[in-house]
Amino acid sequence: MSDVKIAVVTGSNKGIGYGIVKGLCERFDGKVYLTARNVSRGIEAVKKLNALGLKPFLHQLDVTDQESINKFRDHLLKEHQGIDILINNAAIGFGDDAPEPFIQQAEDTINVNYYGLLNVCRTLFPLMKRNGRVVNISSSLGHLHWIPSDDLKKKFSDPTLTIEKLNQLIDKFVSDVKLGKHEDEGWGNNSECTYRVSKAGVSALSIIQQKKFDEECPNRNISVNSVHPGFVDTDLTAHLGELTIEEGAEAPLFLALEEHGFKGKYVWCDKNPIEWSTGIPPSQY
Repeated sequence: MSDVKIAVVTGSNKGIGYGIVKGLCERFDGKVYLTARNVSRGIEAVKKLNALGLKPFLHQLDVTDQESINKFRDHLLKEHQGIDILINNAAIGFGDDAPEPFIQQAEDTINVNYYGLLNVCRTLFPLMKRNGRVVNISSSLGHLHWIPSDDLKKKFSDPTLTIEKLNQLIDKFVSDVKLGKHEDEGWGNNSECTYRVSKAGVSALSIIQQKKFDEECPNRNISVNSVHPGFVDTDLTAHLGELTIEEGAEAPLFLALEEHGFKGKYVWCDKNPIEWSTGIPPSQY
């Protein structure tokens, strides 16, 4: 594999992803890929970074389109033979006043935030170099505390949980929304419930992914962690967040670049791992 180090950030033409790319360009000794579903928006983001003297590479990537993911994989394999850092940031969320039907909100959110991330990982994990770092952007709402049902909490935190069983749990949520029984089944009843489930899925998936790397290829020494970046001023938070995108990028950058020894952890915005499956999480700030 190539000696040049490669970092990839999904959904990075704006918001926290853009802040992460900016930080990587400033601090990472290698090439940084800014990816965007919309190429023109990606070009504009790259121009902004170029104006700061930073030089990321741009590639189109739609995490909901397997063909797009495959094309990006093929490009990385041809040009670099592997990657060192993968930061899965691409995500969407619907506001309280979103006009879309609740089932569409559920399907779209799960499709991007959970399955999009999962499919990117499945496709790019074989390219991860030894000592590679995977950072999955979760949320304060990705803490298991926010799932109301104790039975669902047990299923999400089951130490024998597999990706296949986790997929079944996530699919059950969407099915329950379709049937109008998501509240009765313990998923919650407000507009945040789809985002919470999608990010709880990301947090749970990260733990499983670490276990699989440890069991199947321990010599590669890959680390996978999920992280709550803080309450950041972005489109996703309707610009209510108190942190800048640079501040929101700090914990993800810490996991990607610094020595910390974390594997399969749920890390808070203060760069410390916290217990994901029990208790009440700290303030989201």
